[in-house]
Amino acid sequence: MKHPVELFLDSGAYSAFSQGVTVDIDEYIDFIKAHQKYLAVYANLDVIGDPVATMKNQKYMESKGLKPLPCFHFGEDFKYLDYYLDRYDYLAFGGMVGKHTPALSSWLDKTFNIICDQESRLPRVKVHGYGMTSLMLMIRYPWYSVDSTSWVVQSRLGDIMVPRQGKDGGLIYDNRVLKIQTSSRSSRLTEKDEHYTTLSPHLKAHVDKYISDKGYVMGKSEFKTVAESYELKENERWFGKASRGKRVIERTLEPGLCNDYKKRDELNVMYFLDLEESLQPWPWPFKAQESGFGL
Repeated sequence: MKHPVELFLDSGAYSAFSQGVTVDIDEYIDFIKAHQKYLAVYANLDVIGDPVATMKNQKYMESKGLKPLPCFHFGEDFKYLDYYLDRYDYLAFGGMVGKHTPALSSWLDKTFNIICDQESRLPRVKVHGYGMTSLMLMIRYPWYSVDSTSWVVQSRLGDIMVPRQGKDGGLIYDNRVLKIQTSSRSSRLTEKDEHYTTLSPHLKAHVDKYISDKGYVMGKSEFKTVAESYELKENERWFGKASRGKRVIERTLEPGLCNDYKKRDELNVMYFLDLEESLQPWPWPFKAQESGFGL
């Protein structure tokens, strides 16, 4: 509470849909009411693939005294979008995860052309993008907010996100972000220009400066083959599976990006915060570009 933050509560509908489980709407409502003072926004319990059920849940939650964020899904009839536009000043787009970028870009062009139909081309409402992981699409449209797990997924895979360097020496935040593999446990250690250790001197200098400016170090580990019965000591962890009674351990000599996914998490979050700062302030006009990025 010393550092209050605004929390956006997702209903978990997508995870439930993916895993074939059910979210109890009354339990969800009770949870919101128990924690409402901490929540800036909380989502409607949407039903992917069923706009009627989604709208029913929206009205039910409202009947319980709540004001959930309504959701319009990819592929739904645009009459539902018109319904939400007539009644709300903040709504979300869902059902976009897993859709191919050309199809998603075409659909988003249509939706934002409806939302930005004034002469100024400014959006009439605030729009949130669920699972909006594509930097290209994130930058193309005047979103008010988006959510994505790409920062943590990249981190767990060993990657850090680094902005490119412009001709003037400044940093460029766009869809052509550099994804640098840093993990000392990576299978790409020998792949040219895919791992930090194989970068060209010029690119490595740029990455080193970015890391240093953010207050991080690459770190250092050493590996050793031991008996499967070996007991791990401080700063050690297993690397890979046992084979013929032997197993490899990783010993951290210097904590850093190469051996600590939490530090990679932090650096990747910083990338998105800086990306947000680099964008023009919301609202900004949407002007559909031809050829959908040439896709």
